[in-house]
Amino acid sequence: MTITIIVIFFLLMLSAFFSGSETALTAASRPVMHHKEQDGDQRAGIVNRLRQYQERLLGAILLGNNMVNILASALATSVMIELFGENGVVYATAVMTALVLIFSEILPKTYALQHADTMALRVARPMSILVVIFAPVTQSIQVIVQATLRLFGSGEGPGLDSERELRGAIELHADDVVVGNHHAERTMLHGVLDLEDVGVWEIMVHRRKVQMIDITRPMEEILDTVLASPHTRIPIYEEDPDNIVGVLHAREVLKAIVRGAKPANAADVRALSAEPWFIPDSTTLADQLKAFKERHEHFAIVVDEYGAFEGVVSLEDILEEIVGDIADETDVEVVGVQPQADGSVIVRGDVTIRDLNRRFGWRLPDEEAATVAGLLLYETRRIPDVGQQFRFHGFEFEILRRIRNQITRVRMNEVTDLAGDSHE
Repeated sequence: MTITIIVIFFLLMLSAFFSGSETALTAASRPVMHHKEQDGDQRAGIVNRLRQYQERLLGAILLGNNMVNILASALATSVMIELFGENGVVYATAVMTALVLIFSEILPKTYALQHADTMALRVARPMSILVVIFAPVTQSIQVIVQATLRLFGSGEGPGLDSERELRGAIELHADDVVVGNHHAERTMLHGVLDLEDVGVWEIMVHRRKVQMIDITRPMEEILDTVLASPHTRIPIYEEDPDNIVGVLHAREVLKAIVRGAKPANAADVRALSAEPWFIPDSTTLADQLKAFKERHEHFAIVVDEYGAFEGVVSLEDILEEIVGDIADETDVEVVGVQPQADGSVIVRGDVTIRDLNRRFGWRLPDEEAATVAGLLLYETRRIPDVGQQFRFHGFEFEILRRIRNQITRVRMNEVTDLAGDSHE
């Protein structure tokens, strides 16, 4: 009987090993294990390979765990029956339930959760051996499982959405740590992930705001404009703004003046300007960033599907989507967002939704419209009048100013009630 009791406790220890290994190997950090493997840790490599075949790993763990639990329960029942007769079945059930629950489940799994990475490295080698030993049985069981799932119309589960998982990890980290520069770090990480989804039309400087030069104007006026401009690259056109013939760099103009070859006519200005680079507005930021790098250029002209000039985009514009605004001594500060004492925010109609979301942590949709005015037009399906109020996406919008058909000033107020969207 003494030997049997010793065997039971040994089996309970094995059960604790299987339970803790399951939790540790599934809870261990993927980035940490990957980094350790890159640093030469062979145990981390074993962990990563085990996790690549999770079905085999879980099959081996469950098989071993159930085997030792059932065997321990059977031995305990035989001991209790020998001591207490038929009532021993009840005593064995109560005692083994408590022992298995506390010492073979809760205790090892709690420890494994608190030390997942460390424990995963410790159990990696023995578990890899057990997976190989149990492979014939677990593969047979897996065939039965898959056949049963197909019988009930359940196929393979959805693949891992790496981007969604990464976004979730970023948000989870931001919720856990809310001090220091973590908001800025989260914004930067989201900006990198958004490069594949955001088109240049969403961040470009619209043609209404682009400073341009008509080369048919007097030469002194052209030179004054270039030298007074806060921009280093200025598109030049001939008579019609859609007829862009080049991009004039202020540096080239200054070099010409220093050499004593001051531009005297339109031909001289054209000779100093670079060929315009036209790109479609559907280009993603990731593709455009790659194109900037390959062409060693920093500036592009954005056109629509008909070839009409829409705006300009620069390398700095794309970088600002990642790191936030990059201000320098030549930037012109434009006040477009004014938080109010009552909690509302007054914004210009041309302020982009992405900028508001990044600044205030909002979640306004920007798939159908790039600016606040565009969002209002899309949602209301009309051109609102001054004083009209609308409620959608958790915000109340009040039209404060409109110039002709353009919404120029809007009051936004975040609402918390569940009354739903309304278009007044």
